[in-house]
Amino acid sequence: MKIYIYPSKSAQKRISTIANRELSFKKKEYNTVARILEDVRKNGDQAVIKYARRFDSPDMTIDSLKVTSDEIDAASRQVDKDFLHALDNAASRIRSFHRQQQDKSWITTDKTGTVLGQLVNPMDAAGIYVPGGQGGQTPLVSSVLMGAIPARIAGVKRMVMVTPPTGQGIVNPCLLTAAAKVGINEIYKIGSAWAIAALAYGTDTIDKVDVIAGPGNIYVTLAKKILAGRVGIDMIAGPSEILIIADCSANPEFVAADLLSQAEHDPLASAIMITDSNSVARAVKKAIDRQVTELSRQDIAGRSLKNFGALLVVPDIATAVTIANKIAPEHLELLVDDPFAHIGGIRNAGALFLGPYTPEAVGDYIAGPNHVLPTAGTARFSSALSVSHFTKKTSLIHYSKTAFDRDARDIICLAKTEGLDAHANSIAIRTR
Repeated sequence: MKIYIYPSKSAQKRISTIANRELSFKKKEYNTVARILEDVRKNGDQAVIKYARRFDSPDMTIDSLKVTSDEIDAASRQVDKDFLHALDNAASRIRSFHRQQQDKSWITTDKTGTVLGQLVNPMDAAGIYVPGGQGGQTPLVSSVLMGAIPARIAGVKRMVMVTPPTGQGIVNPCLLTAAAKVGINEIYKIGSAWAIAALAYGTDTIDKVDVIAGPGNIYVTLAKKILAGRVGIDMIAGPSEILIIADCSANPEFVAADLLSQAEHDPLASAIMITDSNSVARAVKKAIDRQVTELSRQDIAGRSLKNFGALLVVPDIATAVTIANKIAPEHLELLVDDPFAHIGGIRNAGALFLGPYTPEAVGDYIAGPNHVLPTAGTARFSSALSVSHFTKKTSLIHYSKTAFDRDARDIICLAKTEGLDAHANSIAIRTR
């Protein structure tokens, strides 16, 4: 990783490259996904099975598409006690956090005869997408918890999980055990764009859902983008990001490890440190050079750091906060002497991690907040996956005749101003 001194042209150029990094799709990718979606819309199960056989499991059939209760029961006997303990702990923490997000319906009245309010209702059905994870060898259990728990707390009655099967047509037992833990009993062995299409359009085997949540590869993301509007989605998420603000109190080994924890995700991932200490920058660079050689995914991490990594040295921490707000990272760590003193200055970040013993990984798995976060600068206007993604709000309005007579003239005036005579007449006819 290169050290940049800010302000300078080279530092500003690097910041702009990272800050302006948008999630983009090639025309070929878009056309491929669009064809898959249309195929599933027209041909349903037959299209789903065709893609599942071609890309995942050659022996998949319509009858074996849905995970059976026997498969779920068998899975729970294949996982060890340590996993079950960690699963219980993580689910409990995530559940406790998301319970604080519940919105309530409300009604207000006044003396002039109006009743106003808002009804909060859960969506009827939610689709939870769980990536396959290297052919099922690295089950992304946390994705099950982060998607299903807020949906359940919102009150969603039907939760559907889709995840790519292994070549043998099975789902990793850790994923099935996690699904059972959070109350999912409708699970299908499909992934990628055809899984998103099946959830959005419905097939003879899979009833459609109202909202789809969960991370995925570029084909999953593009499918969600195309279908947004026909079905609700959580967000359009891109490659992972981390930005660390560090002062002279930061442990360079900690900083390096945390930067690499995101760089190993994807060659397009972004890992940035901003510090007011030249010595910390040099020490972090050395630590990264050493630690990256110990990673099984060192090639991916190396490309990520080369393309979208940076070590910035700034005059002070206030400048670091300003730059962080401009970049609006998915994950923002404050490895400074008094991290709580800087909370008020942070406006744009998916999640904020405070202090040397709060690495981003604790948020990925067990702390409680959701790890499905806005990326590519979208933290400027969007938020983490939450209970509200699985609810809808309906306005409630009642007017008595007294209240109606009071406001009628103003309503007619505004309607006529907008050139909507029928609107105005719907009020005027009640005043005659």
